[in-house]
Amino acid sequence: MFARVNRNSIRPTTSGLTALSRERVPSSEFHYRRDTEIFGEAEPAEFIYQIIEGAVRSYKLLSDGRRQIGAFHLPGDIFGVENGNVHRFTAEAIVDTTVRFLKRQGVEHVAAGDASVVRDLLFLTTKNLQHAEDHMLLLGRKTSLEKVAAFLIEMDRRSTAAEVMELPMSRRDIADYLGLTLETVSRAISILHNEGILNFVGQTQRRIVLVNRYRLAQVAA
Repeated sequence: MFARVNRNSIRPTTSGLTALSRERVPSSEFHYRRDTEIFGEAEPAEFIYQIIEGAVRSYKLLSDGRRQIGAFHLPGDIFGVENGNVHRFTAEAIVDTTVRFLKRQGVEHVAAGDASVVRDLLFLTTKNLQHAEDHMLLLGRKTSLEKVAAFLIEMDRRSTAAEVMELPMSRRDIADYLGLTLETVSRAISILHNEGILNFVGQTQRRIVLVNRYRLAQVAA
């Protein structure tokens, strides 16, 4: 399932919870293998999580058995912050992933006496709300090509690589994120490739070079 890596206090991050970097909330790190569940929907929300290495998808299973992915979490991202006492989504490692755990009760205890932690938690909540709104707008785009183009722009914005964007998720994951079929996503990516907007590096076609970002933005619009 998972392997414990070590135990220490959370280090500074640009993703929020910066006030917790002052070694006041103990944390643990665990390593998850690809496709391993980190937490399940409706399970108690006892921890807040930060990705150290790898990638995570959060999703719901719909009543008809389809999977709707709500978000992809990349290194530095914090996830699992809930309003209530249980998780609303299931979270799984997309690839081999290392995750830092912070005890939610410990974070709340520190927040009770530190306004900076409250600000960081508010920042995270606002960021999650903004992502939900952006995802709703993404799903509302008219064509599959627009959706795929907008997704690539989102991933390019979040990528730390200057030249080559490496997607940890599969095309099936992308399809379930965009509300499309696998075949439709593959066809849209092929169109963007054939039009010279992007190129592939390697055989897996997960390493992508965006040749023409301006044209990609036009397609997304």
